[in-house]
Amino acid sequence: MPRKPTHADAELLLRLYEIRRDPELRRARKWFLTEFKPRPWDELKSTYLSHTDEDRWFRMTISYWEMVGALVNRGVLHDELYFDHTGEHVVTWEKCKPWIEGARATIRPAYLHHFETLVTNHLAYRARTNAAAAKKQAAAAKKQPARPRAKAGKR
Repeated sequence: MPRKPTHADAELLLRLYEIRRDPELRRARKWFLTEFKPRPWDELKSTYLSHTDEDRWFRMTISYWEMVGALVNRGVLHDELYFDHTGEHVVTWEKCKPWIEGARATIRPAYLHHFETLVTNHLAYRARTNAAAAKKQAAAAKKQPARPRAKAGKR
């Protein structure tokens, strides 16, 4: 039986939200989602560790989600509690797909593994919960009494 979320999970979740509210991390996440243009790693690597604002924002964004992934994937933070309230990491991961394999070949094979696993598990959770909700709605619709039909010909 899976464990239930605890107050410690809630406290950690709130702390992660506080970190997300940090002005510099907000700028970084906004830049990553709105201005960063994903390209193959061969085109990106010349700016990696260049210490420009864009490089710093790039690393700040992906390292935040890698850290969250490590906490969730290792069970430090209850996964379903986390998945119930957010989805920004899913959108962010989409912007990583064009360059991640090249980065893994250059940096290390497990680079951003926790981030990717977090997204994979979240999408599986969404599929399960959406299927369960659809099944519940279908069952509820079957239990509804049929509405009486209007009689034809009488006006």
